[in-house]
Amino acid sequence: MQRMKAVGILALILMVALTACLGSASVYRETFDEAGSWRVGNDADAEGQVIDGKFDMLVKADNLFIWTTAGKEFGDATYEVEATQVDGPLNNGYGMLFRVDDDRDDFYVFEISGDGYVWIGRYRNGGEDEIQPIIGEWWVESSAINQGLEQMNKLKVEAEGANLIFYVNDQEVGRVTDDAFSKGDVGLMVETLGEGNVRIQFDNFLVTPIIK
Repeated sequence: MQRMKAVGILALILMVALTACLGSASVYRETFDEAGSWRVGNDADAEGQVIDGKFDMLVKADNLFIWTTAGKEFGDATYEVEATQVDGPLNNGYGMLFRVDDDRDDFYVFEISGDGYVWIGRYRNGGEDEIQPIIGEWWVESSAINQGLEQMNKLKVEAEGANLIFYVNDQEVGRVTDDAFSKGDVGLMVETLGEGNVRIQFDNFLVTPIIK
């Protein structure tokens, strides 16, 4: 009887520990009603701020990659965000970052263009040490993208260990095995490619942890 009681107590302890673990792996949802922990700011080249429930990013310079991060950390998860280009030339890049190391500026990039292309890769030291596509040789054309201004596109990544699967508007646009980065922050990015004044609005950033 004494042994059974001890086992019962151990089982209860394990159950409490498991519940606490699952509870800590909560869904992260950002609707941008306010900036919260996301970095905002502006200068002569770019602006990033929350306006009317959207994170609004404007890149005025002709050749510039800018990003902002949430100040969080996530492991294996599904990442989703809605992005809409509202102004500027369609030859551009915009999308999300994930598994960001804010100290080293290392991260994965998943971006699309207003004229229907996808770029998926990794940056080290903000691109100073490496800019490397991990799917395709560079930009890849995709019919999954809603092209043009005022067209919302939903980007989603399923990231479990080294297995990464990418979707635009719920259509798979690529998958790869890459173990360069395993966890980190999330972010938003906009890139100009020869012509400035690209303005993108982001909404509904969702991170759903993958519970193993």
